[in-house]
Order: sequence, then C-alpha cells, then structure tokens
Amino acid sequence: MVFSLNALAAGKPARRPAPVPPPQSAAQATPAPAMVTMGQELDREMPILSKVTPAAYFIGYTLTSTQRAEVMGSNGALLSSQESHSRWLETQVRVGSYDLDNTHKVGNSVPRQGSYGTPVPVEDDAVVLRRAMWLQTEKQYRAASEALIKINTSKEVQAQTAEEHAPDFSREQPHVFYGPEVSVQPDRKPWEEKVRLYTRAFRASPQVLNSIVTFSALGQNQYQVTSEGTHLQFGQIHYRLELFIQGKAPDGMDINRYYNFDWTNPADAPDDKAVLAEGQVLRKELEALAAAPLVEPYAGPALLTGRATAVFFHEVFGHRAEGFRQKDISEGQTFARKVGEQILPNFLSIYDDPTEKTIGKDMLLGYYPFDDEGIPAERVTLVDRGILRNFEMSRQPLTGFPHSNGHGRRQIGAQPVSRQGNLIVQSSRTVTNAELRMKLIEEIKRQGKSF
Repeated sequence: MVFSLNALAAGKPARRPAPVPPPQSAAQATPAPAMVTMGQELDREMPILSKVTPAAYFIGYTLTSTQRAEVMGSNGALLSSQESHSRWLETQVRVGSYDLDNTHKVGNSVPRQGSYGTPVPVEDDAVVLRRAMWLQTEKQYRAASEALIKINTSKEVQAQTAEEHAPDFSREQPHVFYGPEVSVQPDRKPWEEKVRLYTRAFRASPQVLNSIVTFSALGQNQYQVTSEGTHLQFGQIHYRLELFIQGKAPDGMDINRYYNFDWTNPADAPDDKAVLAEGQVLRKELEALAAAPLVEPYAGPALLTGRATAVFFHEVFGHRAEGFRQKDISEGQTFARKVGEQILPNFLSIYDDPTEKTIGKDMLLGYYPFDDEGIPAERVTLVDRGILRNFEMSRQPLTGFPHSNGHGRRQIGAQPVSRQGNLIVQSSRTVTNAELRMKLIEEIKRQGKSF
C-alpha cells in the first residue's frame, strides 16, 4: 500500500493540513424537521444567554436518532428478537471565553459523573423538542456558571503546567452539510433461524458450556447545530454478527472465545458456511485451552499476531496519542513533551485516518464523516519513521496544537474528547511469518528461555 506522509520538521509544532471533505453529492439532502426545530431554538436561546452574566459564548445541540434490531440465540434456541427506536438530545453550554471557560480542569478535580443529555420523543413534535432543549439549556447554563465561578476563584488556576495553560476550546470554522437520513428494517425471521443454527453447532462439543450468537443492525442519524454556525446532518448503518462461547478448564478457570463479523451493505453479510467455519475455529481454540496446562507468569520474547497486535497498538500507543491526555495531569502525559523525538524504530510509521471505510477488503469500524464536535474527519500522521509528529486532537487545544483534527468523539451520554478513528501501523521493513518465527526462536534461545 502506498500513501503520502505529512512529514514535519523535527521539534516544530505540527501545522494543520486542509481537512478532507466528506463524500457528498452535489445536491445535499433536505434538512430534517428536527434540524429545523433545533436551529430555531438555538436562534432564540443564544441572544438571551450571551447577554447575561456570566455570558454564554457557545451553545451546541446534538440529537442522535438510533434504530436497532437485534436477534440473539443460545445453545440452539432463540433468546430474543426485538427492534427499538430512540432519540437522545445533548446540550453543551460554555460560559467565559475560548481561553478560559467552565470546562477548565483545575488540579486533580474529577469531572462530573453520570449520563449527559436526555431522551426525547422519536416523533417530530417541534413543541416537545423545543421544550426539552430549553430545559436542558437552562440546566447546562446554571451548571456552567457555577463551575466558572469556582474556577475563577481557585488559586490552583494560577499555578499550572504549560499544557494546562492552553486554551479550553479551539476556534474552528463552521461547517454545513445535510446528508440523507438512513434507516434499517431487516427481516428478523431469517436471522432467528440462523442464530439457532449457529449456536446448535456448538452442542457437539462437551467443553462448550454455553454459546451465544447475536445479530444486530444499527441505523444512526446525527443532527448537530451550534452557535458558531455549524449545521450537520448525516447517518451511518452498521451490521454485526457476534459469536461467543464459554467453557471451563478442569481446575474451574473460566474460558471464553469471541469473534465478530461486520458489514455495512446487507449483501455483504457472511454466509452460513463462513460463520460455521469460524465457529469451528472458536470451538477448537476453547477445547485446546481447556486441556492446556497452567503456566507461571512469563517474562520473555513474545510474538503478537492478528487481533492481539491491533489491541496492543490501540492500548499501548493509541490512547497515549490522544491529545486530551497530554493536558490532564491525572493522566500519564506519556508523549506531552515528546513531539519531534524518536519514540519507535525508524521503520515504523503510524497514522489515524477516519476518512477511510476499508483497507483492502477489510471494513474499518472507525470511519465517520464528521466528529462529535462538528469537525470534518481528517487523516493525521502521528509517527513518521519512528518520530512523534502529532496527536489525535479534539477541540481541546494543546500548546503548539491549537486546532482540532476531527478526532473529538464520544459515546452517547458522554462529553466528546480526542479519540482514535482508524489507527494504521505501517512498516517499511517486512519479513515473512516463517522468518519472523525463526527470529523469535533465536531470541528465545539467546535468552535461555524454555519457550
């Protein structure tokens, strides 16, 4: 695979490349009724709250509409088959200024816990939606005002690290995009038969004590409006089939195996042959683990392959390259002062690209057109030939990194922070699996390990 790296001068802050616009047709879709209502309520609220003390300088609304169908089977029988539709409204009110506002973290203060936002009706009732928006706006404004007073009177604000002194919110260009709304309405009957078939196959193994197979179809539409002028409407569809089995070793240790298939086009669903084949792989792995002897904790050479490698880079590197962690003294701040330094071998480069839907034939789950702060998704070179160049950035700036690069993300009910999209690791030095295995064996022998 060939791609260009945005190489930057060592030690200098990363410049912001032009974001890649999301794929869209020449003629955009019609704004949904909910978008119109949200815009109207924003136009009413902002002039009021921007003139009170303390003044609101930013208001943003996000409405997430979720359709979900799910079919679950266990041990050859159907457990459940259901559909649901819900909408969740999130309101953000910022008081103060872009440099210092109510979100500023002081020392080791703990952010507010609990769910953020409120459920709203799935029907397009403008009166009901505007009432919910008004209630949430008042609630968020009062909380923001109280928080800013505490921040302004805290002595700790005057004695902070360089990272903590960065602005609290970045200034960004507004974006307007109206994509088509999506919907999922799968026929659940065939999947009810399939989950029975797939879980029944595991009954042939006495080591498999429980099996669960779940099919889910998710259609999600997101609507965003902000006082800066951003108006976004876009949707995504995702199908998943999950295989999960449980067993026990002779000493009572629990053993689990899991695998999942993902697709976005109904025609790309895995056929029965592929699913049953993967089920056999899980069964053999569980049986082998149940029979395997216990080993003591091991320190020595190891070779990670497949999903284990992906998890390793995701956890060990990916989370530490999320921008907000460099600013928070309660985090490790592993790379806060490492930009321009070599942190990996020079044959490794890492980039994060949420604009890509696939790599080869593999579906990438981290694709999205805009992040949860209304910024277009953007490819970011994190490590170029071993040297740290950039971070995954939300609208929470760092010293030397004043802008978002489209990585502000959140689970529904939580505040957006910088998160990974599609983390891609590329090596300019490659060997075959056989050669790699031989190198592992050589290193094991050199260290005098038994395996």
